[in-house]
Amino acid sequence: MPTRLSVTTLRLAQFRSYRFAEIETDGRSVALHGPNGAGKTNLLEAVSLLVPGRGLRSASSEDFARRPEGAGWRIRAALFGPDPGLEVVTGLEGEGSRQVEIDGKSTTQSRLGHHIRQVWLTPAMDRLWVEGASERRRFLDRMTLGFTPEHAETSIAYEKAMRARNRLLKEGQWHDAWLSGIEAQMARAGAKIAHARAMSLTRLLAAQSGAETLFPRADLAILGPMETRFSEALRAGEVLEILEEDEAAGFAERLGHARGQDAIAGRTLEGPHRSDLDAVYAAKAMPARACSTGEQKALLLSLCLANARALSTETDATPILLMDEVAAHLDADRRRALYTEIAAIGAQAWMTGTGPELFEGLDGAMQVAVTEGVDGTRLDIA
Repeated sequence: MPTRLSVTTLRLAQFRSYRFAEIETDGRSVALHGPNGAGKTNLLEAVSLLVPGRGLRSASSEDFARRPEGAGWRIRAALFGPDPGLEVVTGLEGEGSRQVEIDGKSTTQSRLGHHIRQVWLTPAMDRLWVEGASERRRFLDRMTLGFTPEHAETSIAYEKAMRARNRLLKEGQWHDAWLSGIEAQMARAGAKIAHARAMSLTRLLAAQSGAETLFPRADLAILGPMETRFSEALRAGEVLEILEEDEAAGFAERLGHARGQDAIAGRTLEGPHRSDLDAVYAAKAMPARACSTGEQKALLLSLCLANARALSTETDATPILLMDEVAAHLDADRRRALYTEIAAIGAQAWMTGTGPELFEGLDGAMQVAVTEGVDGTRLDIA
C-alpha cells in the first residue's frame, strides 16, 4: 500500500485574505464550506504552493500578499508521508523572489517536487478542452512533474535556451558556433521534455484502463512530433535513452535549418512548446472539445483521479488532492462516486463548497466553516 501523504499542520501569515490562520488536520481530508468570496480557494492556493510553480491560480508571488499591508507573506506546513516530520516554509519578504525552506534549509522550488505531489482541479480548468493549447500543455506538464520532478528544471532550461535563441535571431547577427551551442542545449532539454510527457501519458492511460468508475474514460494523445515518437517507442518496447539522443540530435539539426524562417516569424516554430493534448470521450468516440459542458467536466475529473491513482502506484505515496468547487457540479450519485474514489486512492483531499451538505459521504473529513471578518478570513473547525 502506498504511504498516505498529508498536510498535518498549515499556518498562514499575511496570505491573501488571511491575516493569520492555523489548521491542524491530523492527516484527515478537509472540507471547506462557506459563502463565495470568503477565502476558501485562498486556503487551497496556499496548499498548492507546497509544490513547484505559481499555485493553482498561476499568480505572481507579489499577488499573494494580504492587502493593504502587502509587506510579504508566509506559509508553514508540516507533512506526514514518505518523509515523516517534513516541514516546508515558503514566502516572500519585501521585494525579491519567493523563498523556500525544507526542514530548515534554504532550497529551490524545484526540490519541493521530490517530496510532495499534488493533483488539483479548479473551476478555471473547466474550459480546458475548448481554449488554447497553452493551458492543455500546462495541465500535461503539471501531471508530468508529479512523475518526473526533474521536469521543472528541464522546462526552465528549455525556455531559457529558446529565449536566448530567439533574441539572437531577432538581432540578426550571431556567431554560428555560439548559436549551434544554444540550439544543442535547447534540443537536449526538448527531447527530455517529450520523453517525460510520453511516459506520463502512458502511466495515465494505464491508470484509466485499470479502474472501474462512474467517470468516463478519455482516449489521450499528445499532438507533438517528438512526443508521438516516444509514445510509439514505449508501445514497441524500444530503448528510450537511445531514442532521446537521436531525437535531440535531429531537433538540433532542424533548428539549425529553420533559423531564417524563425527569424522572420520572430519565434521558434517547432518544439515541445508547440505541442498539444488531445482527448476523446471514449464511450462516444467524441472529441472532448465537442462534448457538453458536463461531459467535459466529467472527463477532466476522470483524468485527475487517474493521475492520482497512477502517482500512488509509481511513487508509493498518495498525492494530495485539491478540488475547488467540484462537488457542487455533480449530482448525488457522482458525488458519492467521487468520495468512494478518494477513499480507494487513500489520498488526503482538500475540497471547497458552499455548504456542508455537499460533503456528506466524505468519511472522516474535517469540516471547516470559512467566513469573512473585519480582520481577515476566519476558520471555524467543527
